[in-house]
Amino acid sequence: MEAESLHIVFENAFDAVGEACESYAPQLRPREIGTITSIATGIAKVSGLPGVGFEEVLRFPGDVYGIAFNVDEDEIGVVLLGDYRRLQAGDEVERRGHVMDVPVGEGLIGRIIDPMGRPLDDAGPLVSSERLPVERPAASIMDRAPVTIPLQTGIKVIDALIPIGRGQRELILGDRQTGKTAIALDTILNQRGQNVLCVYCAIGQRASGVAKVIAALRENGAMEYTVVVVTEGNDPPGLAYVAPYAATSIAEYFMEQGRDVLIVYDDLTHHARAYRELSLLLRRPPGREAFPGDIFYIHSRLLERATHLLDDRGGGSLTALPIIETEAQDISAYIPTNLISITDGQLYLSPTLFELGVLPAVDVGKSVSRVGGKAQRAAYRAVAGDLKLAYAQFEELETFSRFGARLDEDTRKVITHGRRIRACLKQPEFSPVSVPEQIAVLLALIADLFDSVPLEKMTQAEQAVREAAANIPDEVSARFDSAEKLSEEDQAAIVTIAQQALLPFQSKPETKPEAEPEAKPEAEPEATEKP
Repeated sequence: MEAESLHIVFENAFDAVGEACESYAPQLRPREIGTITSIATGIAKVSGLPGVGFEEVLRFPGDVYGIAFNVDEDEIGVVLLGDYRRLQAGDEVERRGHVMDVPVGEGLIGRIIDPMGRPLDDAGPLVSSERLPVERPAASIMDRAPVTIPLQTGIKVIDALIPIGRGQRELILGDRQTGKTAIALDTILNQRGQNVLCVYCAIGQRASGVAKVIAALRENGAMEYTVVVVTEGNDPPGLAYVAPYAATSIAEYFMEQGRDVLIVYDDLTHHARAYRELSLLLRRPPGREAFPGDIFYIHSRLLERATHLLDDRGGGSLTALPIIETEAQDISAYIPTNLISITDGQLYLSPTLFELGVLPAVDVGKSVSRVGGKAQRAAYRAVAGDLKLAYAQFEELETFSRFGARLDEDTRKVITHGRRIRACLKQPEFSPVSVPEQIAVLLALIADLFDSVPLEKMTQAEQAVREAAANIPDEVSARFDSAEKLSEEDQAAIVTIAQQALLPFQSKPETKPEAEPEAKPEAEPEATEKP
């Protein structure tokens, strides 16, 4: 019985194969095949493809792909996106019939990929739901909504003084080794439990630097909600050029699903250099400062894709944190000024503050947020204005006091208070601070509770206030996340809790003896010179 049923199964299978073979009709499909005329570093010149379009993908031998970048009358300048060492003049080139695209979908979360969508980790093949072009038009003005929800970075100086909203573009700029990537990483780590997906795009970075970032994300559990797009320094310049656009398409997929996304471009200096290299190799005419005239356009069309969509479009948001490197603190150079004009504010990291150990080294005077103040929580707005004014006065008087001038009592108080502000705004790496803890520390600062704490005990005193923030009544802490302002009773309750926490750190003498020793050595030479 089993043999007969097996015989029937085989007969049915063979009948189906026969029917398929009879119904099959071969079709002739024309293909355009070109040839390589010359190869250079990262580019190729191709002839024989009259129908090719701008930014169309071309396939070379060995599964190497390229993008048609220059479409001239006689030949095509192609940007290569893979290992081109085995290519040579005379090799065949095939049109693919589509523009450069990248896989998107939920399967990318937690993965490390390159701009072509190839996995770089050991987690198996990539599972994607669809593919999107890397170059997409930005959302129209009528589809955009105001930025009204804050993006908490967990960094006190940013959340209080230079706030960022969901859908904003905030530039991070500073010299080399001033902590730009650290700020972006802390922001990603603070999105844990905030329902914000993150995309980290490393553009032309050293492999060791990228490995450190990925290790930090894994150790802190951030890879559960993060996609990492990587191009290393030894990759072709074409991959570095495509990387931020591919990462943005991945982020846009989630934004169009109604989710909040944060994307970090680290950093656009390498992106601009890769584009300049390609432009010079392709003989594009140089513009200002040897960059092509459209260097502004390649960044503007990238960052314009960050926005907050209307509820009709899903209500998702894409917040961009582009990083740029300055040289010798020159923020008025060509590319920094380009990006400052494109973005909605900037965080400037000062090498001077970095050398003094003030970390994060955010220069509050040169940093600004043009949008985030509207999205900032009401609890922050109650303290941020006074804090910024007091800190600005302190920085000005601190510079003045270095000249050995005699300081009156009010000036000494401002300097003493300013030093406490600076000490409280310091923050170790990978240690984001929650909203209740931040507000407790800021209110204690505004109430001058730290002024009688010795500077060497400020770290422990601030930690005590943060731990005491757990005692804030639930009805008060519930107002932190709402648009309601903190009443005077709420503020008084928080200040009382902070005051109790700071009792063990209060020094017996008041502020005079502490401020005077710093003023005496500066004032003594003046007194000895007069006689």
